[in-house]
Amino acid sequence: MMPSNSPDAVWINVSPSFQRLDRRLLQSLAGHTSVTHWAYCQTPDEPSSLEVAMTLLHDYIKGCDRPLHLLGHGTGGLLGLLYARQHSHRVKSLTLLSVGVNPMVDWQSHYYAQLETMPCSRYQVLSQMVYTLFGHQARPLVHGWVRLLEQELSQSLSPHSLVKRVSLFPGSVPVPLLVCGSADDGVTDPEQIQGWRPWLKPGDRIWQCPDGRHFFHSVHPQVVANQILSFWATTTPALICPLSLEQAC
Repeated sequence: MMPSNSPDAVWINVSPSFQRLDRRLLQSLAGHTSVTHWAYCQTPDEPSSLEVAMTLLHDYIKGCDRPLHLLGHGTGGLLGLLYARQHSHRVKSLTLLSVGVNPMVDWQSHYYAQLETMPCSRYQVLSQMVYTLFGHQARPLVHGWVRLLEQELSQSLSPHSLVKRVSLFPGSVPVPLLVCGSADDGVTDPEQIQGWRPWLKPGDRIWQCPDGRHFFHSVHPQVVANQILSFWATTTPALICPLSLEQAC
């Protein structure tokens, strides 16, 4: 039998400015299995369309010769969730990071809600979002983070805008599911993560990181990687276990 050229897993990214926050986790995973990085970046002239991104993701995945583990953070995870519901036969498992039971709740929906209701400037609201997403920052660093969030607002895929916020009714996923969140996440809070419990199947998991806020996978990449690899091992018995988990496997 010819060896497969397909990866074992696909990391879905639709947030170009946040890609650097994913690297350490992907490096940790890549030491144990084949992971590819799929990214979507829209231009200012394109509508923010989950359907377009879904079509492009499907064009990639249907070229693979076996079902894949999908994983993503925030709206990247949302896209993976929608894909797994539509094309479950192509998905081996789904791992969601900072995606709550109401999966369209993201940092941009929080930002637009605050911008609409708070008597503050756009810069002040974004500065507050910096502390919500990343925790306390030295004052000289805040401006740089605000610029990063401004880039995300113009380049990333999000279903929300100042004039419209959308929602998606909670529901199950027909593939093995791992949901991860952080206890101190001010966007996808623990209640949103625990809200998945009524929808879990046997073998599905919820795991909560004690800290790290919205981007906990960037703060604790090896810990998160261990959780993901341990979960994948239950769906792929031959998967090599991470060194720190060898005795438990």
